[in-house]
Parts: sequence; C-alpha cells; structure tokens
Amino acid sequence: MIDIIIANTANHYSKIAKLADVIWREHYIPIVGKPQIDYMLDKYQSATAIREQVVNGFEYFLITFNTTPVGYISIKKEAESLFLSKIYVSSVYRGKKIGKAAMAFIEEKAKDYELKRIRLTVNINNTNSIKAYEKLGFVNTGPLVTDIGNGFVMDDYQMVKTV
Repeated sequence: MIDIIIANTANHYSKIAKLADVIWREHYIPIVGKPQIDYMLDKYQSATAIREQVVNGFEYFLITFNTTPVGYISIKKEAESLFLSKIYVSSVYRGKKIGKAAMAFIEEKAKDYELKRIRLTVNINNTNSIKAYEKLGFVNTGPLVTDIGNGFVMDDYQMVKTV
C-alpha cells in the first residue's frame, strides 16, 4: 500500500535525509560527480536544510510502501505554478507504481491550489528522468543554469505540464 504523508517533524526530516543520501548517491554521482553530490546533500537535503526549506514555504511529503519509507516529494506553491522541487523513489521500490501515485498526488495539489501548471527542473544529462517526465506530459521549455555555490552549478532543463 502506498501512502503519502506530510513531513512536518524532525523524525520525518531525518528519514528524508537518509533516503536522499542513498538515492542521490546512487543516481547522481555518475551524472555530476561525488564532490557536487556531497555538497548538495549537505546544503539541500540534510534534516536541518529540509526544516529551513519548510519554514520558507516548501512542503515535503514522505512516501511509504507498506509502511516502509521509500521516497519523498517536495513542492512549493508559486504565483503561476506548482514548483515540483523533488520527487524521488528508492531504486529497490521502482516499478511498483509509486512514482505514478506520487505524480497523481502532485497534480491534485496543483488543482487544490488552483494552479494550472506544474514546473520542475531536471539535469540535462538525466536522460531517463527527462523521458519519464515527457511521457507524463511535461514539455521542455529550455535550459536553466543555476550557480549553487562552492564552484558548482545546476545545469538543468525546465519542464512544464499543464493540469
């Protein structure tokens, strides 16, 4: 059974940080390298960083499968769009329709907020994710390069879906 629950406690943030550490290292080190992932995990996905993001308007959700934490979502309501900051599922649990359930949840959130589009950013070399987003109806609107400090940049595409 798939459940998606609001993450609003230190325990939730800690579970998400642990998931991020495993998922990001497995998925992103081949794409951007270990030094950048070490930096980004500390800056964006530590329990402290997650708590600060929540204070600043981001919503985090923990995804469980049969009560086991297997992934997470982060969104932020913007003036024109729902920004999908993060959607991750542990590789061990892929293929169980968890990602599909998570996207349906995100689309419902956009509708709840009366927003007509969802936007996200994805690394330009993350070809499998780009293909998955396109299959879900997202359209690539072009490159977006963001300096994240410490000599690193996020070299992304912005993708948008109308809901």
